[in-house]
Amino acid sequence: MMTPQSADLPRVLYVRLPCNPIFPIGVVYLADHLHKQFPQLEQRIFDLGAVPPLDYGAALDRCIDEFRPTLLVFSWRDIQIFAPVGGRGGNPLQNAFEFFYARNPFLKARGAMGGLRMATTYLAELWRNQGLIKRGLKRAKRHHDNVTVVVGGGAVSVFYEQLNKRLPKGTIISVGEGETLLERLLRGQDFSDQRCYIAGETTPRQRLIHEEPEPIEKSACNYGYIEQIWPEFDYYLQDQDFYIGVQTKRGCPHNCCYCVYTVVEGKQVRINPADEVVAEMRQLYDRGVRNFWFTDAQFIPARRFMQDAEELLQKILDAGMKDIHWAAYIRADNITPKLADLMVATGMNYFEIGITSGSQELVRKMRMGYNLRTVLQNCKDLKAAGFNDLVSVNYSFNVIDERPETIRQTLAYHRALEEVFGRDKVEPAIFFIGLQPHTHLEEYAFEKNILKRDYNPLDIHLPWVSKKLLWNPEPLGSFFGEVCLEAWQRNPDDFGREVMDILEERLGRAPLEEALSAPIQEEKRPLASLSA
Repeated sequence: MMTPQSADLPRVLYVRLPCNPIFPIGVVYLADHLHKQFPQLEQRIFDLGAVPPLDYGAALDRCIDEFRPTLLVFSWRDIQIFAPVGGRGGNPLQNAFEFFYARNPFLKARGAMGGLRMATTYLAELWRNQGLIKRGLKRAKRHHDNVTVVVGGGAVSVFYEQLNKRLPKGTIISVGEGETLLERLLRGQDFSDQRCYIAGETTPRQRLIHEEPEPIEKSACNYGYIEQIWPEFDYYLQDQDFYIGVQTKRGCPHNCCYCVYTVVEGKQVRINPADEVVAEMRQLYDRGVRNFWFTDAQFIPARRFMQDAEELLQKILDAGMKDIHWAAYIRADNITPKLADLMVATGMNYFEIGITSGSQELVRKMRMGYNLRTVLQNCKDLKAAGFNDLVSVNYSFNVIDERPETIRQTLAYHRALEEVFGRDKVEPAIFFIGLQPHTHLEEYAFEKNILKRDYNPLDIHLPWVSKKLLWNPEPLGSFFGEVCLEAWQRNPDDFGREVMDILEERLGRAPLEEALSAPIQEEKRPLASLSA
């Protein structure tokens, strides 16, 4: 696998394909890394997320004609839109539940129409992005005969196997981190050992995504250089409420059954030096940025990384950036009283806890490694340190072995969190797990004949596929469908809290101690209590 050599000096154009307005930290870090390796390299970042939809094609043409790239790097963040959030085409979860579970024929018809709009939007975006890649390659070939195309990004890393026949022959499909791959390409070196393959020419190795990425020593991003090569940079600095991404580490050591982060980023946690992270934040701070999102899979992935988090937060404090706010995904079982004090002192004003269930038994069965008793105590420490902002707690009901007892336990645990922070400060985010390729849950679905091994995860426009990929199996599926429909009817603006209230009305609440305990063997009881 060698790349053809061009007589011209390489010119790298990064094209961020359209997606929701999220700071494109991936292409920024790629461009920064290559600049440090090849200081004379000509690069440019072109962000279609900052371009009106009707101008995508023409804007891409203009950029390519002006820059004349020899290497086109496309970043594709989103493919599968079947997620329990509002956005493109409406609320996917609500549309699906109305179609599958509503008894009222008008609601069912509304769900069908909403689902049709979503499917149309999904297919249109899929074809549009494929078209933009093909258009970009064709346009670039007007200026250079030998143009190399690399396609990577979050969506590509998950669905790389399905993209082989959708992209132009010769496209290098990159999985996970791309620094070393691009370095090899520019040096004309063999890259066959990297996590990638060539569309139409080679096939991906078995379990390619599970291969560990090469460790990269990460230094502070040079935003002075990024400003020079990215004309749309100021687009993300105009809104003072916008959160700018900063990465403090890569990798996640856990085995949560439904999560694909641990395979995309690898299990080896690689810490970015605290001084370099602070130096990067300082550059953004001096440009007016006050809100930061730590883009790590988990800000404190395990207890052995507590000291690294303490060091970073202390250095942020010492740097004098006292008027900032920051947010992150945080495993709250790894918060110490000292960390709690530093979090509050450095301006943490929002964090997400992905416990998925308030039942220790189910947390164990999902391989999540959480100790819910510890999480609760650490939240008390955080409150004692002065944290008075919003906490988002992710719950995914109807996970493996869910039953009335475990639902009541989750309710008990959630009410305990409300007692700590206040009901208005604890936002229950109700997710039904999206079944992702390359996860333990997908393998479980194969073993239980819920999915066939030759299924296509991109066929979510087909109702029978989308229903399986939204993890809400019977016998509880219809029950949760009815509860969610009632919550949308009663209070659509506070859906999560309404779901918790309805569940408690129907099932009651377990003693908290029951939620915090996890017997090794459990006797499954009948589901008759759901008939109410």
